[in-house]
Amino acid sequence: MPTTLITGASSGIGLEFARLFAADGENVVLVARSEDKLEQLSRQLRFTHAIEATAIATDLSRPTAVDELCSELSRRSLRVDTLVNNAGFGALGKFVDLEAERQRDMLMVNVMALTGLTRQLLPGMIERGSGGILNVGSTAAYQAGPNMSVYYATKAYVLSFTEGLREELAGTGVSATLLAPGPTETGFGEDSGMGKFDFFQKAAMSAKSVAEAGYEGYRKNEDVVIPGWRNRLMVTGVGFLPRVATRKMVAKIQSA
Repeated sequence: MPTTLITGASSGIGLEFARLFAADGENVVLVARSEDKLEQLSRQLRFTHAIEATAIATDLSRPTAVDELCSELSRRSLRVDTLVNNAGFGALGKFVDLEAERQRDMLMVNVMALTGLTRQLLPGMIERGSGGILNVGSTAAYQAGPNMSVYYATKAYVLSFTEGLREELAGTGVSATLLAPGPTETGFGEDSGMGKFDFFQKAAMSAKSVAEAGYEGYRKNEDVVIPGWRNRLMVTGVGFLPRVATRKMVAKIQSA
């Protein structure tokens, strides 16, 4: 059976992805910081779907985490056929006010770990002529984000990286898909500070519906999946506005 590795698998969208891939009969490798949550989820998936579920707890903000994770995969003879780069977080506040360490960790998880895992696992997929990358970005990628400048920039990177990678992979049998959700009912709202805004609460989709949209889009080999008509309308509308207008609008909405 093919194996899917999912980062940020202990909760939210990542947890729902784990359930979807397992229900489809795939083995899963679950990666997150919380060992207890991962072990509990892996037991549930093994019992419910009769698949292999491996839990590997690690903090992807650490510079050595990706190398250590890939070494552990090799030690356990785990071949990854699909990589779901789901782990990520944000922080509300002005760039000069947010802790430098938190913003560095954000870059490590949202950009460096995503890129590093893709670089290490992609060659094997290309050699086998099958597999795929599913990166979780955000509608934040489509405009600058004052008061969350680093987070928005990381998601712009994920969008550009995934689209570029997709073209490079043409003809290899390996796919690359971007899932770009808007507000979602996960721990992101509380952790980032965004959950206090009415617009976030009212527009938030369930993690299950977001994961289902991403899963279906990945299976159909779509390039970009934007779940929810509100999110698609927002992304379309942003394309018609000057960037100076969109960043001023976001600055007003996200005024801390």
